[in-house]
Amino acid sequence: MSTPYPFTAIVGQDDLRLGLLLNAVSPAVGGVLVRGEKGTAKSTAVRALAALMPEVSVVPGCRFSCDPASPDPACPDGPHADAAGVSRAARTVELPVGASEDRLVGALDIERALSEGVKAFEPGLLADAHRGILYVDEVNLLHDHLVDLLLDAAAMGASYVEREGVSVRHAARFLLVGTMNPEEGELRPQLLDRFGLTVEVSASRDTDERVEVVRRRLAYDDDPEGFAARWAEEEGALRERIAAARALLPRVVLGDGVLRQIAATCAAFEVDGMRADIVMARTATALAAWTGREEVTAEDVRQAALLALPHRRRRNPFDAPGLDEDKLDRTLDEAAGQDGGPGDDEPDPDGGGDGGGGGGVPPQAGGPDSTAPEDGTPSPAPEDTPSRAPEGGSGAPGRPAGGEQQPVASAEPFRTKTLSVPGLGEGAAGRRSRARTEHGRTTGARRPEGALTKLHLAATVRAAAPHQRARGRAGRGLVVRRDDLRQAVREGREGNLVLFVVDASGSMAARQRMSAVKGAVLSLLLDAYQRRDKVGLVTFRGREAEVALPPTSSVDAAAARLESLPTGGRTPLAAGLLKAHDVLRVERLRDPSRRPLLVVVTDGRATGGPEPVALAGRAGRLHRSEGTASVVVDCESGYVRLGLAGELARELGGAAVTLDELRADSIAGLVKDVTAAGRAA
Repeated sequence: MSTPYPFTAIVGQDDLRLGLLLNAVSPAVGGVLVRGEKGTAKSTAVRALAALMPEVSVVPGCRFSCDPASPDPACPDGPHADAAGVSRAARTVELPVGASEDRLVGALDIERALSEGVKAFEPGLLADAHRGILYVDEVNLLHDHLVDLLLDAAAMGASYVEREGVSVRHAARFLLVGTMNPEEGELRPQLLDRFGLTVEVSASRDTDERVEVVRRRLAYDDDPEGFAARWAEEEGALRERIAAARALLPRVVLGDGVLRQIAATCAAFEVDGMRADIVMARTATALAAWTGREEVTAEDVRQAALLALPHRRRRNPFDAPGLDEDKLDRTLDEAAGQDGGPGDDEPDPDGGGDGGGGGGVPPQAGGPDSTAPEDGTPSPAPEDTPSRAPEGGSGAPGRPAGGEQQPVASAEPFRTKTLSVPGLGEGAAGRRSRARTEHGRTTGARRPEGALTKLHLAATVRAAAPHQRARGRAGRGLVVRRDDLRQAVREGREGNLVLFVVDASGSMAARQRMSAVKGAVLSLLLDAYQRRDKVGLVTFRGREAEVALPPTSSVDAAAARLESLPTGGRTPLAAGLLKAHDVLRVERLRDPSRRPLLVVVTDGRATGGPEPVALAGRAGRLHRSEGTASVVVDCESGYVRLGLAGELARELGGAAVTLDELRADSIAGLVKDVTAAGRAA
């Protein structure tokens, strides 16, 4: 086993280290989620923490690490009456992103359970992590149903495995640590809330600090054991401090005054539910114990809020995490000055910039003034002459060189109608299109390929029944062989690759119109986030198309690229469709099971080059010939409409929908339209 990097040798990253140490002092805090860019010592710090954890006493031979002083009465390896204990180091168990459900929670031997009535159980990683650390690297890439199981076990302190009426329960109390790079996608708000604390990490910009990081890392790589020996004294002191804080923790007093501050802070920042209040109370108590005090102070509450609240305030993936510290200080001061009388919980009159709200995307920093008058220019002619940007007062955006306009802010996002890919897929679990999945509605049975994961009981009994006399069945039990077992075939939902092809040419450049278009695309991006899709963004204007964002799970990255999108120039529609074809071709090689959905956002005009309309039609038929499901969002406006977007949709073999029809409360048959168009193709 390699020598871990010493925890005390980590340079900087104060919030990361504090969040981990507080959970080591009080595992009831609920774990910590570490968010940050790659190469910021996230994994190093987590693995180093295990060496600081106190040793645990376990029952010899128990696969579930039962405490001999209070063994689990429901332990599958029990009972453990009067068992002598042995000490061992606390474990750090890592959950791989590609782990199966059986690997996480354990697996029952279904054949023995049916034929012998024996609960033959193979423990999973949750059992291994009991009374230790469970570390999930790239937790945002873990399948949702695995994250649900993981967080349920962390909250209840137990893991349940139930298969066809046979159930096993065992204790599963562990320090949960997840790390993630937000560029690769976000966790759902419901899952974020289940982590007790969150910390943001980034690489230091201080030259001296970066030099020290490199110096220490090179020294460790050259001689891990020697480097660890040089930090042994600091490691020992920190280990003793953790043990002392754990011993002090039961004596720490959480007074009514600080409890009122905790409640007032959670109310002022409009966090959902009561979990935030409880986590803040436990964190503040752990902070007091960590600093050697027996009473929680207002400063403990403030620090606890900075660790426990930022991730609970996100309403959608476009909201930036964080707290307004000025508002936090005002709230704590007001709560401290209250005497319990009415009228003291008035909201901050100016909102503090962090008071929640409708969940919309704020105007882009440095963008156009939302009160600037529209120029009233009608829809541009097919020649794609860009409309003029407003001129006048200071700060009003002008037109950059080459006829290009500065980006405009998006309109308020809205709930969109569901778009789905026709047919039955087999892609990654998600919430968009029909697919064969491990979870969902049972639709049939088949022989298992490899290990049996979901038993189809009725089909198994039917397969075994004709052979009972030949197998010498004498009693009431059913004689089941391996060949009789049948795997349940289930139908659920998959995530898709939603590739947006957005027209950014001069014909789309009217300010009010482009704002509405961006709002519609942001709405579709939010829908893709909720349905666990990958997204990509192709834009076209001027003479060419470009991949503004390669396919990714980070929809907030796509939203940021969209907000900064400039407009102007001609409309190379064919180039945009061909670029999208190249992107999809590569993605089919990388992930052949993930089916694509092409969303083209345009008014249908095509200019530039010889026969631009005919060329766009041929590019559309290319997508149709490969069976790519598509939707054209028609952005044409004005009294006179040419219907070009509808013609493009027919070439693509997909459906056309206007911006107004895209709203969920506007139409009822969009999914049927998309499906019917795909089948007709």
